[in-house]
Amino acid sequence: MTRYGTLYGIGVGPGDPELITLKAVNRLKKVDVVFAAASTKNEASLAQSIAAPHLRPGVEVIRLDFPMTRDQAILTKAWRANADTVAGLLAKGKDAAFLTLGDPLTYSTFGYLLRTLNGLLSEIPVAVIPGITSYQAAAAHTGRVLAESGESLAVVSGVATEEELTRILSAADSSVILKAYKNMPVIRRVLAKLNLADSAVFVTRLGHEGEEVITDLNSVPDKPSYFSLVLVRRGARG
Repeated sequence: MTRYGTLYGIGVGPGDPELITLKAVNRLKKVDVVFAAASTKNEASLAQSIAAPHLRPGVEVIRLDFPMTRDQAILTKAWRANADTVAGLLAKGKDAAFLTLGDPLTYSTFGYLLRTLNGLLSEIPVAVIPGITSYQAAAAHTGRVLAESGESLAVVSGVATEEELTRILSAADSSVILKAYKNMPVIRRVLAKLNLADSAVFVTRLGHEGEEVITDLNSVPDKPSYFSLVLVRRGARG
């Protein structure tokens, strides 16, 4: 009977190597293999560079490429190939960590890998170590309260349709718009329409070179960095 190693989904936070939990650091020092997720468009894994100070010397690091596309056939093929790679190592009894930016279960490639892996071998033991999200770090950096008392907080993807963005942002007291790189003109239009533009702040590349906080959304380029988000809270001033 095969004794599978454990797969640990580890969130390395938004960018600062110090914003990794002690539990994640302790686990990274024990695993046999580290899987580093990266876009096929990038030469290096950002998650790996963030975790680098905490990795055990000499630990095997394997890069897993995830294509940035909406073509389901390409995505399914990539997820299956990566799941096969992970399963092969775990089948040798090795414990492995899968590194992901932010939190493993919030807009993360880990969710796709986990679902595919479960479809192949449901008996593989999996543990998830949560990470600090980009919007938590952005709120801390700007000193903006995300929500309090009876307020609602919505987390929405910037790739949502204009109708969906309007519906969610008009209903929530406070909102986080992730993936703001994709649809900035639409985001700007919706916020203006709902009279929320002055209550929003744009944060990009937090914890990385080129970090910037912009309170005038009209100054935000139509195609900002991939690492961009918008914080919105009714009554707040940018």
